[in-house]
Amino acid sequence: MNRTKIIAKVDENNNQADVLKELILNGVDAFCINMYEFSYDFCLDVINKIRILNKELDVNSAIMLETVGSKVHVNRFLGGSATFKTNDKIRIYMNKTVGDETKFSVDYKDLVNDVKYDSIIKLSNGLVKFQVLDKGENFLLCKVVQGGTVYDNTTLVVPGVKLKTQYLSKEDQEHIKFAANNEVDYIVVSYVNGVEEVLDVNDLLIDLENNHLGIIAKIENQFALDEIDDIINICEGIVIARENLGMEIPLERIPGIQKSLINKCHIAGKLSIIVSDMVSNLDNSLTKAEVSDIANAVLDGTDALMFNSSKKSLELLKATEKVIKAAEQDINYINFLDLTVRSESKDVTGNVACSVAEMASRLKCKTIVVPTISGYTARKMSRFRPRCPIIAISTDELTVRSLALYFGVCPVLIDNLKSIDDIMVKAKKIVYDKLDVISGDKIIITGGYPFKDVKHTNLIVIEEL
Repeated sequence: MNRTKIIAKVDENNNQADVLKELILNGVDAFCINMYEFSYDFCLDVINKIRILNKELDVNSAIMLETVGSKVHVNRFLGGSATFKTNDKIRIYMNKTVGDETKFSVDYKDLVNDVKYDSIIKLSNGLVKFQVLDKGENFLLCKVVQGGTVYDNTTLVVPGVKLKTQYLSKEDQEHIKFAANNEVDYIVVSYVNGVEEVLDVNDLLIDLENNHLGIIAKIENQFALDEIDDIINICEGIVIARENLGMEIPLERIPGIQKSLINKCHIAGKLSIIVSDMVSNLDNSLTKAEVSDIANAVLDGTDALMFNSSKKSLELLKATEKVIKAAEQDINYINFLDLTVRSESKDVTGNVACSVAEMASRLKCKTIVVPTISGYTARKMSRFRPRCPIIAISTDELTVRSLALYFGVCPVLIDNLKSIDDIMVKAKKIVYDKLDVISGDKIIITGGYPFKDVKHTNLIVIEEL
């Protein structure tokens, strides 16, 4: 049972039920679908398959959908791609045109007005670079500064230039409504430029009367970093998209930014998710650099890692699991607890969670069992990073799915929360099912009692098995 969670991106290579099942059995806790790339029918098919597998495997995998955001994309090329040569001159058209080695078009008509002369335009994860030489009525004349191949639908970035695209487009509004209507757990809002854009998404969810769909802001540019504290405060968490950040920010700054953002999220009690840059080798093994990268993210205290996966990369997933488990043995849990204690507000639930985390460490408890209706106590407990796992039990299916991304939390759906005695019986059964325990092991049960009436945590029970 990993404390650091794994999120798999879903595409046409891994959307089959048997592949999704293998991914869950090998440690995947949540699945993310990019709505720019796939239709509603594709998304709905995957959602239904995961829901069926959740029941079949008795797990609570979360589902995330990613919006388009304010990104600019390249339109179609003849043959699906074009290779541009350094020092050549090419045109970027605002009107839809089939691209080749001399030209292409984009899906944002005002790009010609937003960019400046001499602006650098980056594509293909920054491997291809153009410099703006001149502007026409509906095109940009550019010099190829760094040549390379560009494919259909590639994202185009202009570092340092805030494009005047409408953030919450009609398309994204429909995507968010689709996510809300189908009880998706998280919406990843792509290419956030500032806090106002996240507030627009929040306002839409209020209008939809949806209080389940968690907002995850994807941090991909300097504008988002400039307002990161406010963004973190109003979101459920953030995705740190290092590859995209590297298109706008010097690569040498990315490791420090990653550590800083994970720390900010930990102090705020919000999720931090790292997009992994793993590449599947021919033998599906991890390189030394990838092992170090994964381990460092875990040691820094990130909640989850997100990566591409397929049936062919199950061995890569298993290798990742080994790295995570090994790194978790070396996490400085005492330092995380100390940091959280010093930043905890005068919150009853938070202070009880702090005491429970300290007791669990001193008594070497096997687990902390948290009966919860809303998931609030379990999220608070996760923030304190106890060494033992947190088993969150709830009667609400939406609650247990939403907890799937939180560090150290194993969410379990139960049929009812009644008396303390009933909870004791259920807690012990779940602990025996989920963990390797022996006679004499200790567990802590904590929550708010009566479960449906009290608004804060007021119960701590230490039980010896």
